[in-house]
Amino acid sequence: MNTQNIRIPQNLNNKNVQQIKTNTKMKNVIITSFILALVLSSCADKSQAPAAPAPPLLPVLAISSENTTTDAEYPASIQGTVDVEIRPQVSGNLERVFVDEGAYVSKGQTLFKINERPFREQLNNALANLHAAEAALINAQLEVDKLTPLVQNKVVSDYQLKTAKASQKIAAANIEQAKAMVGSAKINLGYTTVTAPVSGYIGRLPKKQGSLVSATDVEPLTNLSDVHEVYAYFSLGETDFINFKAQYAGNSLGDKLKKLPPVTLILADNNAYAQTGKIDMVDGQFDKTTGAITLRATFPNTGGTLRSGNTGKIRLGLQHDDAVLVPQSATVEMQDKVFVFTVNKENKVAKMPITVIGKSGTNYLIKDGVKSGDQIVLSGIDKLQEGQVIQPEKSTPSKVAQIINKK
Repeated sequence: MNTQNIRIPQNLNNKNVQQIKTNTKMKNVIITSFILALVLSSCADKSQAPAAPAPPLLPVLAISSENTTTDAEYPASIQGTVDVEIRPQVSGNLERVFVDEGAYVSKGQTLFKINERPFREQLNNALANLHAAEAALINAQLEVDKLTPLVQNKVVSDYQLKTAKASQKIAAANIEQAKAMVGSAKINLGYTTVTAPVSGYIGRLPKKQGSLVSATDVEPLTNLSDVHEVYAYFSLGETDFINFKAQYAGNSLGDKLKKLPPVTLILADNNAYAQTGKIDMVDGQFDKTTGAITLRATFPNTGGTLRSGNTGKIRLGLQHDDAVLVPQSATVEMQDKVFVFTVNKENKVAKMPITVIGKSGTNYLIKDGVKSGDQIVLSGIDKLQEGQVIQPEKSTPSKVAQIINKK
């Protein structure tokens, strides 16, 4: 500030004028120093302020649609092609047990022996009755032979001959009855030897040697399973069954079954069974309680790996045309929902919920949420915020494979 431009009143003396000029200069120095301090402080703050961080470099994938196959798994229970209960047909003491639990037996092989003595005596009694009936028939025939000429010569009336012939028919009927008793006794005697109706594996043996067994017992002698082939039973809900039928051509369900591809059995240890199976049966109606329908797949079991009572999962492959696929590694789950981070033209990300309807390898099959052509972030999504700006890194198929493998 120039002190020469200050107007001084005329009534002031020189001493007062000098004092005013001195005060004015001091004020100017203070103001100038203050302004200079502010400028220097502002410059220091600007030099010390950190630079804004650069947007993170993240891999981005453009979604495309393609034909793919998704795998659906359904719980399955396994049974042998023949699972039978071995029960006694007659009552008696269990005299012998010829097999051990878990043993493989052939068709016709003897399994158990029930005390046969009472049944052999019944057979002997039936045979005796048969012999008596045969003798009675002979006697009745002799009577007919004796009376026939006497009636012809009118020595006796034909009434006696008719009576003799009636007795002959009764004797013949008695023979048939005695033969039936003999046959029944032989059957009962044969039931004392219990044989295997099919080849297969023996189950538990609750009845031991010396036990009293009966045809009315609640518990069978054992169970026998023919497992050279096994049946895997599984169920489909109504929606799954409709989609299942729509996958394959054919006028009838039988025609569709013939065109079905092989199915895979996933065992309890999550490994796939070595041999594929074939769906060959669909139940005639839905279960009213569960709302599901039962299907059966048949698997060869030459090595005897599978047994009745095993559990597993049937894996079905369903074909999808122009399906939208998203790598599972590019998704995040929150509160039972699946999200991806989409990238817009300004490189801002947005958390987008998606509807998953199946899996194909390491990819999700998407119904809603994203479409072909949208861009999504492949990795590093756990640190992203809604609306954050990123620096996209275009990903090639090989790069995508590397990222997925790292997961």
